[in-house]
Amino acid sequence: MTTRSLALSTDLYELTMAAGYFVNDIRATATFELFVRDLPPDRGYLLVAGLEQALAYLETLHFTDEDIAYLRALPAFANVPLAFFDHLATLHFSGEIWAIPEGTPAFTNEPLLRVTAPILEAQLVETALLATINFQTLIASKAARVVSAAAGRGVIEFGSRRAHGTEAAMYAARAAYIGGCEGTSNVEAGLRFGIPTVGTIAHSWVMSFEDELDAFRCYLAVFPGATTLLIDTYDTVEAAKKIVAAGLQPQGVRLDSGDLAALSRAVRRVLDDGGLRDTRIFVSGDLDEWRITELLAAGAPIDAFGVGTRLSTSADQPALGGVYKLVELAMDGTVRGTIKTSPGKATLPGRKQVWRRSNVDGCCCEDVIATYDEPGPPDAEPLLRCVMRQGGRVDPPTSLQDVRDRARSLTARLPASLRRIDHVGTYRVRISERLASKQRELVARCQGR
Repeated sequence: MTTRSLALSTDLYELTMAAGYFVNDIRATATFELFVRDLPPDRGYLLVAGLEQALAYLETLHFTDEDIAYLRALPAFANVPLAFFDHLATLHFSGEIWAIPEGTPAFTNEPLLRVTAPILEAQLVETALLATINFQTLIASKAARVVSAAAGRGVIEFGSRRAHGTEAAMYAARAAYIGGCEGTSNVEAGLRFGIPTVGTIAHSWVMSFEDELDAFRCYLAVFPGATTLLIDTYDTVEAAKKIVAAGLQPQGVRLDSGDLAALSRAVRRVLDDGGLRDTRIFVSGDLDEWRITELLAAGAPIDAFGVGTRLSTSADQPALGGVYKLVELAMDGTVRGTIKTSPGKATLPGRKQVWRRSNVDGCCCEDVIATYDEPGPPDAEPLLRCVMRQGGRVDPPTSLQDVRDRARSLTARLPASLRRIDHVGTYRVRISERLASKQRELVARCQGR
């Protein structure tokens, strides 16, 4: 595939506003914050993901000659002076980024990412940052629920063929790994990110043989060490009996249809009676956290799950409503906070920090959204960290394994009620008095205009 420039991975109005800033000589330094107003249904928390790709995008942001030629030909830019396009030809992101690290649980209205840069640059990157952070955070949060439902059993991400394109499939696999999945069927994600890749066989393999048992034998001959045989093409229980009678010793068998609870019990009996107690039962087929919970509650002897469509598309909530809002402007030595007062969409002014408080047992008990420069509570830790200055990373990228480990460790510190798939509790997030006072002051000023 041809490597493409990402500069045009944006909405048209980002570019027309950029031209407007340029032509009107607006040279302010702007701060935007990316946050989520509401948690999706049934979610007790979000698991932040996508920061690595967001930073890589910012580091490499540039406009090619082809990009600029295309923009100059658009009717929207007919009256824009050539100097603007000359500016785009040399543009690179030069700003500062503060962010909550990947793998950290987060909640509503907390800045996941804070961008401070010349306003033209900060405006241009909105669409790409939202697309990147929203999608991976959505999938990582869904994966954490699925893994929690599996109660210690392995979960493999299987959703590439139902994802919204090949790029979405690859990043869904990455986010799912952060959320706790043990591996993925997506080979490109294995190459790019070092995620363990897992596969079984398809029904087409079995159907291409006259005899089902020959299909099993031939596959085991090529892959003798770690084969999981798909046994539901015809008769699931009879297939298990054939495996036992033939003396085959697959690592696992996979069930992909039918009454998975009843079939897994029947297959387990066949395997155990045939001396294949170490052969694992792996199930797939339109699974999600709710279905997995039902299967385990029914006593299904399942060792691992393959979860595809409902995970990689977050089928019950296929989009995360993250937003990117201007919160501060600095120009000519003056810094002023900015707010929206729209009903249901009001914002908080100024750069912020989020402080997380924990109780004596190390369990998280409260988050405080504060101004960026005020001290936090004495028993709290700041969540936002500086990850980029002057367009360059502050630290080398964190390994994906470390991100996954962080997610597991920090999620375990959340109240148990938030980690249940039918969570019954809410997490306290409050605004500091200083920040609340600034908001009241700006609201009063806006009302007086």
